[in-house]
Amino acid sequence: MDTSVFLEDLDAFAYREALASGETIVLIPVGSLEQHGPHLPLGTDTILSTHFAEAVARRLGALVAQPIAYGYKSQQKSGGGNHLSGTTSLDGAALIGIARNLVKSFLNQGVRHVVFVNGHFENYQFLYEGIDLALEELGIGPGAGQSVLLLSYWDFVSQETLAQVYPDGFPGWEIEHGGVLETSLMLHLEPARVDMDRLVDGPAAVLPRFDRLPVVPERTPATGCLSSAAGSSAAKGELLHGQVVEDLSLDLAGELLTVPAGVPA
Repeated sequence: MDTSVFLEDLDAFAYREALASGETIVLIPVGSLEQHGPHLPLGTDTILSTHFAEAVARRLGALVAQPIAYGYKSQQKSGGGNHLSGTTSLDGAALIGIARNLVKSFLNQGVRHVVFVNGHFENYQFLYEGIDLALEELGIGPGAGQSVLLLSYWDFVSQETLAQVYPDGFPGWEIEHGGVLETSLMLHLEPARVDMDRLVDGPAAVLPRFDRLPVVPERTPATGCLSSAAGSSAAKGELLHGQVVEDLSLDLAGELLTVPAGVPA
């Protein structure tokens, strides 16, 4: 049986031993509780970011903290909108505060590097702000030994992988919500949580180039998905997961490890 990389499974003394090296890396998955259509669970973003964090941690010899399971408000052009049932969100100040407190806590404990693995598009700038405020308060500036990295897993999907996952052409990240990428990853990683019988095929959302508040609800497709998940498969999910984990692990190892641990050359 594999040793768990999750902090929640460690006792305090085992964690203290891990910190004693002075080189501990902690990955924090970040997601949301957000509608993803009739075929995917509300926790999709958190589930996926946690899977990516776990796989990368095993390659790097790192640890995975409990996820931030609520995200910033869903926006109509990227998540369907905060008006849809099931989407339960934090405001910007709350998410900034969570990120700020986690960074301060982990770095004060002696963690050398904290890595936020984001799985919800709208989170990014609020996580960035929380990290920046924490480092300023701790007096950690350029050249310091401790650091924080922030990334979204989809930024590591290669053009070659996109071409295989979307043979008819990639529709664009802005409408990839509840679509082929997330559905395929879930079919590979958590197939019991996907109900393909409830998938609704239809045209991609056509949205204006501006944000209107309050939103115009009828601009979001009735499914809540911004593009169709038709054509999803576990095989595509396996390809996506494997390629992202490999590239992400190599990038993090090159950035954070003196001697990459368990990362293929």
